[in-house]
Amino acid sequence: MGGCTNCKGKAGCDDHKGVMLGEVDETLARLYPTRTWGEVDEPFGAGLASDDLANLADELASELRAATFVRAGDDDEACDFIYVLCMGRAPCAVQVRDHGVAPPDEWQATEGISELYLRLVVAQRAPLAVCQQVAVDVRRADDGGYVIRESPRAGVYDAPLLSRMQKLVAILPAYGLTHVDFGDIAHAPPDFDPGVWRERFGGAPSIANYLFFAQPQTMITQTLVSPA
Repeated sequence: MGGCTNCKGKAGCDDHKGVMLGEVDETLARLYPTRTWGEVDEPFGAGLASDDLANLADELASELRAATFVRAGDDDEACDFIYVLCMGRAPCAVQVRDHGVAPPDEWQATEGISELYLRLVVAQRAPLAVCQQVAVDVRRADDGGYVIRESPRAGVYDAPLLSRMQKLVAILPAYGLTHVDFGDIAHAPPDFDPGVWRERFGGAPSIANYLFFAQPQTMITQTLVSPA
């Protein structure tokens, strides 16, 4: 997101950001006593319960006037996701990919479609959340199926999404969640050891990789949906 150097509310924002970054530092110290990626001191029940996650998705759908879809994190993701459909229409690619919805007939009559989402990432180990802008493209595969390509960005940048993101962030405290700006956790934490992350992905993991998911935050993924 853009800078706010000349904003009249900058002092209050800086105070809030200081509190947020302090919570991030405390969470890192608690989860990683050895300061090494992959060596996690797992807490019990620190994340958002599944019912609360579903309720949050429902409230976001109502307040943002957009369809929302929950995806549970896999074994490599210490987080859960709520996708907010901002550009596109249902049935959408996320429904087809994650929820067993059949590809709509209109997909057969086009070379491809493009959709835009807000992706809320909710940590399972701590009451923290971040928001990303995600583009999802659908293209025909050679076997008659479809390739669904997801391209996340390290934050939210496009103007049509910013107002919805502001509303989204305002709802999170009611669920006990602290919103973290992606720009503040996109770097490696000082004096931490990357552990096996370097062998898997190269380089050093960012703070986001310690708190939310293993993969680089802008890593593109592709899913093949069969014709059947």
